[in-house]
Amino acid sequence: MSVSVLDFRPILFVNGMLLATLALAMLVPAVIDLAVGNPDWEVFAMASAFTLFVGVMLVLTNRVRFGSLTIRQAFLMTASAWVVLPAFAALPLHFADLQLSYTDAFFEAMSGITTTGSTVLVGLDFAPPGILLWRSLLQWLGGVGIIVMAVSILPMLQVGGMQLFRMEFAERVEKALPRAAQIGAWIAIIYLGLTLICAGLYRMADMPTFEAINHAMTTVATGGYSTHDRSVGVFESAWVDVVATVFMILGSLPFLLYLQALRAHPMALVTDSQVRWFFGFLGVAVAATVGYLHLGLERPFLDSIRVAAFNITSIMTGTGYATEDFGQWGAFAPPLFFLLMFIGGCAGSTTCGIKVFRFQVLYATARVQMKRLLQPNGVFIAYYNRKPIPDTVEASVMSFFFLFIMLFALIAIGLGMLGLDFITATSGAATAIANVGPGLGPVIGPAGNFATLPDAAKWLLSLAMLLGRLEIFTVLVLFAPGFWRQ
Repeated sequence: MSVSVLDFRPILFVNGMLLATLALAMLVPAVIDLAVGNPDWEVFAMASAFTLFVGVMLVLTNRVRFGSLTIRQAFLMTASAWVVLPAFAALPLHFADLQLSYTDAFFEAMSGITTTGSTVLVGLDFAPPGILLWRSLLQWLGGVGIIVMAVSILPMLQVGGMQLFRMEFAERVEKALPRAAQIGAWIAIIYLGLTLICAGLYRMADMPTFEAINHAMTTVATGGYSTHDRSVGVFESAWVDVVATVFMILGSLPFLLYLQALRAHPMALVTDSQVRWFFGFLGVAVAATVGYLHLGLERPFLDSIRVAAFNITSIMTGTGYATEDFGQWGAFAPPLFFLLMFIGGCAGSTTCGIKVFRFQVLYATARVQMKRLLQPNGVFIAYYNRKPIPDTVEASVMSFFFLFIMLFALIAIGLGMLGLDFITATSGAATAIANVGPGLGPVIGPAGNFATLPDAAKWLLSLAMLLGRLEIFTVLVLFAPGFWRQ
């Protein structure tokens, strides 16, 4: 079998463009620190200059005419971009006055860009504003990057059943907006609009302006980075909890449906089956938790609704905010929250996890299989959104489930071998590969963080975040010998 030469120039060119964009973003916290007289502005300025230099060099040395990317180039470009960006985004965190090793800085940056929300930082209440804004910016940029990737790249690569949305994408959106650049621009506008509205509502809820901006970026991105060690719970405000809950949900819905609703079909969000399933999962979990808190723990009914809705939404959408330590709620909460970590939101949103549509495909496939067992000669077809599910999608989704569970188990075993206890290892593996944020237990639960974990565990968890964010296949395919052969 002949080996074809892979042209790396388009890959390096795109990575250079992304690094140049990241370098410009670094100037925002530099200006903020300079305005308040914090010396970290020099760190951001120097990191920006270095990142811009590398990015421009990659662009200039690989600026050649090339057509559309091949499948192999697209896989390599996607995976490399999500490694290179946190590697450079970690520089300000490492060299700032935080005493972070590069391992900790890379972990924080990877957690930010993948919108996971796990953190190694302690003392956020006293951290410089530039650092706080940089963490929020990383999650915000990562959120919009995830949406664009889910809409344009993963369906083309047929990753984990995402090809299911190529047909819907063509039917629903491309007729109205035929150019991909237009679609991307509209998605960015919607994303920015939701962020501004969220920030305004936070401000109306008496959240300080700087913190309103930071929390709006990490809420819409469903990332969960906060400016306080106690997360959103520090505000002790029912209105803040309501705003956060609403916009975590809005960030978890398919952004293409927002575009479709604005362009032609205002009921698109209501009629979509994935959205209905999402609210079904969320509603059942919230109702069960409200009943447990009110009847089992005898908490006031309205308080139970507020606490349950916020924390259930935060964990299921992968945001990772917390208003209190749900590990103290008794035996009911840990297994429920552990299971919710895996569900996630809708495809084409900023959320993480397995995604609701895969549960729909798996359910439809299992239901058809049951009918075939009862009626062997019958002809039964699995449907999604009232359309037949192609066999390739069924195979992709089942393969994704298998790899997701297998990798979760391997990562948990690896963390256990590094000395972590059972709860920390299993919930750490789950929260990393599902890109949720906090784990369970006293070490990495909502009242703790990841600072005390050994460096090897942080690198393993960083890999898990990357695998989860890129839907597993995008990374694993690079290790297949056939990928490098024609």
